Amino acid sequence: MYQVKTKIAFLERTLSAKRFKHSCNVARAAKLLAQQYGADMQKAYFAGLVHDICKEMNFEKQYELVKAGNFKPDFAELHSKKLWHGIAGAYFLQQEFHIEDMDILNAVRFHTVGRANMSILEEIIYIADMISEERDYKGVDKMRRLAQKNLQSAMLEALRDAVSSVMKKNGFVPVYTIEAYNFYMNKALENKEHKEKDSVSKKGASSHAQKS
Repeated sequence: MYQVKTKIAFLERTLSAKRFKHSCNVARAAKLLAQQYGADMQKAYFAGLVHDICKEMNFEKQYELVKAGNFKPDFAELHSKKLWHGIAGAYFLQQEFHIEDMDILNAVRFHTVGRANMSILEEIIYIADMISEERDYKGVDKMRRLAQKNLQSAMLEALRDAVSSVMKKNGFVPVYTIEAYNFYMNKALENKEHKEKDSVSKKGASSHAQKS
């Protein structure tokens, strides 16, 4: 369906060995997360494979793709070259490989910045990119444990780190990232409140049963 062998051959020709290895690792991590969380494994593998398809393209070409496509960057993205490849990659896949599945395109487009209310595939690619086999940054083991436990908890942790890191460097935080952080923080608070209400209800039911 996605002509994976053809895409692998393309990536092997156009990416450095290090970037190609990373792409394959992300694809495998994405497939495993998709299996765990009931998502389309084939789609997750493909999106993971091509998420960095424009990563090593020169910035002039990336910028052309960013400006030409409908995947419009916000102010912070436009002023941060390292964020261009996701936006450029989504448009490149659409134009050159005729990929029209918006879930795949959005997963590639938002894999660096996130956004509010991401699809499960978008979450999977965002997290798979962070926990792929070769990653060895401080905190990666914690991120891997969170990814196995709860995907949205992993998203919140990743976004918290992303916002903090950019602020420490006096950089611009993309609006998409801020909105994503607020969205997943709100989800976490809602889940906490729900659990507390359940706990109170169960205690009340238990107390009533004992009195009966």
